[in-house]
Amino acid sequence: MFIAMNRFKVARGQETQFEDIWRNRDSHLGSVSGFESFKMLKGAEAEDHTLYVSHSVWRDKTAFLDWTRSDAFRAAHKGAGGHNTVYAEAPILETFEAVDGI
Repeated sequence: MFIAMNRFKVARGQETQFEDIWRNRDSHLGSVSGFESFKMLKGAEAEDHTLYVSHSVWRDKTAFLDWTRSDAFRAAHKGAGGHNTVYAEAPILETFEAVDGI
């Protein structure tokens, strides 16, 4: 199993807009080989931002890397830069390979 997480610091007052962007996106994930699940998680609030984390689970690292090189990935991220005012700073990608689990 491979997990990819993007941390988003969303500017205070922009949470509803951010959540709407994610709810209404055309993700293309359902058609991607090796994709298992996706969740958008809302975290702690700070003075200037609210933390969100996207959490996607993949069969393995190869499946995730194939997704990042695909036409589906390009289509899903088309126009993503048009929402810069929503973010307090640029998203940060973190990836993990499972070493143990139930």
